[in-house]
Amino acid sequence: MKETYFEKILRINTSKSETRMDNAKLYNRYEPTPYRALLTLFKHYEAKEDDHFVDFGSGKGRFSFFVNYYYNSGCTGVELVEEFHLKALANLENYGKKNPSAKNKLFFVNDYAEKYTVSSFENKFYFFNPFALNIFISTVNKIIESVEEHERVVDIILYYPSAEYINYLEKNTTFTHLMDIPLEITKDNYREKFVIYRFGNTFDILSEEYMKEYFIHPCK
Repeated sequence: MKETYFEKILRINTSKSETRMDNAKLYNRYEPTPYRALLTLFKHYEAKEDDHFVDFGSGKGRFSFFVNYYYNSGCTGVELVEEFHLKALANLENYGKKNPSAKNKLFFVNDYAEKYTVSSFENKFYFFNPFALNIFISTVNKIIESVEEHERVVDIILYYPSAEYINYLEKNTTFTHLMDIPLEITKDNYREKFVIYRFGNTFDILSEEYMKEYFIHPCK
């Protein structure tokens, strides 16, 4: 399906990729996760009504609107660039005209990711390579601090993950590799996938069909 199909359904405008103009060059350009990739992710990974995601480097809010529309999940988008933040708010206004309950589940914050205070009800954290490794480390440490204060199971979801992100999680944290979800149409590109890590209980959430297709065994 074309990007425009979902944009019309959600009543949002998020498709255009743009450069983030931060002077330190620590934040990467805005590029929304393709809808086809999100469809693949949630075909194999469960999103529930009581989940609350945080999308770091959220841009214009595509991920937030997608998980709310299809799964009624909550989501907070954290974006440094004010221009993108304002576009996310404009999208929220349009989206909310047909989805008024979203005002209680969708939030957008204009701030640095590493300064964001993680709330006790937030349990799933999404990253599409939004910034440099040092910022990722600081952000992950804030997530861990929150879990230590309010014990719960939390997931980190990486799309098109960098080796630096993965190496840090595996060598320097107690997050456990839970599952990989490659995109079906680009299996030959090793980075064209979602990689999910869990802090807390790891259990089998993979469908049998998916496991047979990709010969994947979930971590336990």
